[in-house]
Amino acid sequence: MHCKGTLIAVKDMEKAKCFYHDVLGLNVVDDFGANVVLTEGVFLQTAETWKTFIRKTEKEIIYANNASELYFETNDMDDFIGKLSSFSDISYLHPLLKHSWGQRAVRFYDLDGHIIEVGENIVMVVKRFISSGLSIEETAKRMDVDVNYINSCLE
Repeated sequence: MHCKGTLIAVKDMEKAKCFYHDVLGLNVVDDFGANVVLTEGVFLQTAETWKTFIRKTEKEIIYANNASELYFETNDMDDFIGKLSSFSDISYLHPLLKHSWGQRAVRFYDLDGHIIEVGENIVMVVKRFISSGLSIEETAKRMDVDVNYINSCLE
């Protein structure tokens, strides 16, 4: 068995395709109208179709439930935050923050209320700490991980 990706129900397929392309750089791999495959294992399906598959009414599809998220990483968090700020219609769950282990992340909603997190690639976090003058051991302690993990990030 193999997980192929994550499917989300969307109210407006054309707007969703534009959002995921413009904001996250995802491209359409296959477009079957009511079902669209994007790069990075994201699948979009119209809410109209989705409700028939799960045998629910439109009212029973719960958007913005804050129970899951699509998680992405970027090597250049500053560049992504700059790009994200150019979109005036982004609804943030929270602005850019720094987790206790040093990784920066932002969470926002897509057009249908699905949470999207974009986090800094953890290898970039390690490299940032090392370039700031921390040793491998200090970086491991700062991030609360094993030294072997830090070494694997630097290979």
